[in-house]
Amino acid sequence: MERIIIHGQKALRGDVYISGAKNAAVAVLPAVLLVEGKSRIENLPDIKDTRILEETLTKLGAEVTFEDRNTVLIDSSNVNSYSASYDMIKSMRASYYLLGALLGRFGRAEVALPGGCDFGYRPMDQHIKGFEAMGAEVNIEHGMIKLKADKLVGSSIYLDVVSVGATINLILAAVKAEGTTTIENAAKEPHIVDVVNFLNAAGANIKGAGTDVIKIKGVSSLKGSPVVHSIIPDMVEAGTFMIAGAATGGDVTVKNIIPKHMESLTAKLIEMNVNVIEGEDSIRVIGGGEFTKANIKTLPYPGFATDLHPPATVLLCLASGSSTISEGIWPQRFQYVDELRRMGAKIRVDANVAVIDGPCSLTGAKVNAIDLRAGAAVVIAGLVAKGTTQVDNIRYIDRGYEDFVGKLQGLGADIQRVSVAQAEELDGRQHREDAQKEDSKERDAHKAEILS
Repeated sequence: MERIIIHGQKALRGDVYISGAKNAAVAVLPAVLLVEGKSRIENLPDIKDTRILEETLTKLGAEVTFEDRNTVLIDSSNVNSYSASYDMIKSMRASYYLLGALLGRFGRAEVALPGGCDFGYRPMDQHIKGFEAMGAEVNIEHGMIKLKADKLVGSSIYLDVVSVGATINLILAAVKAEGTTTIENAAKEPHIVDVVNFLNAAGANIKGAGTDVIKIKGVSSLKGSPVVHSIIPDMVEAGTFMIAGAATGGDVTVKNIIPKHMESLTAKLIEMNVNVIEGEDSIRVIGGGEFTKANIKTLPYPGFATDLHPPATVLLCLASGSSTISEGIWPQRFQYVDELRRMGAKIRVDANVAVIDGPCSLTGAKVNAIDLRAGAAVVIAGLVAKGTTQVDNIRYIDRGYEDFVGKLQGLGADIQRVSVAQAEELDGRQHREDAQKEDSKERDAHKAEILS
């Protein structure tokens, strides 16, 4: 086990290069199962979720070869299994994309119910509704979702709620279905477009990605010789560093990004009196002024991203006045609030709305990464706080941020990743130093009293 130790109140300065998008990568990797041949995936983030999927693909019969840390060649020619057990994918949510991919390839799929971050029940009813509309029989037995279809047939599917997961899963299942599938009220997120670009490069016929109506005309096969695809930049990682730069009063330029993807966050930062300078493939964020209060509501893209909700809350803690953040996607996402309260945040939660009374004087504390994005939030709070912050459960952070600590160190943060034993040694050393300082103060006070 490891921990992150942060000594706060150092302004971040410099350039940071953003990795490939986690949310795109965890969908593109299952999608390679539909390709009868090789796929070369570039700009792949080196994170826990992608490593789990790479191991899962190997167990299903794919040949996985790394050309470098962020480039992988996958040959799916000999995939011979349609079953992914709980032990394979227990720690990640996006394992459900294996359902659509395996169903599309074999007409069968058996995948354990997904794990991942625990911030409330996230139903799969829209996925199941779509699979059934295409002719699949769906059963849930012994913790496994089991799909079976003698033949997948295109269908018109209306999603009752905008769902990124259901949109991608149904695209995967429909790629080789007979006829045309139309998905209405589809999600529009950039990583959906990225998955479709990969599939179309392999020979799929998909139109409308990025709009609320997507049409998939089934094809007999997808070929790879290989299919070459580069994952888009991670808009959530970019947003995390933009917020961190602003919160610490720093001057940070995030590079290798698509600025258009960041428009909802950029608008809020400007509203909060942060200087934002947009480049062709970069955004520079300059903090240091007094933050203006703001109200934020998370919405499906192109609205404010739910994954940036916890980091944004830290910034609102520093603003003068009363701010609110409303969660429009996952109402139970506020579990992290107690961790920020340990650090001095003044936050009240009522249903799906948090009220933040600022500015708050944050101080270092021992806190936990409750989930992936909450983990990023407490790290940012630690960068701002006076004193030392210790972050545990950092395995959640590893799920979605490549070399998070290293990138922050490159911006000048006083942050390190240590083993529990090292952390306890550092903690003990700090206690001894504090005790010595206190003893020295008492001796000096005693001498002054005698001399007087």
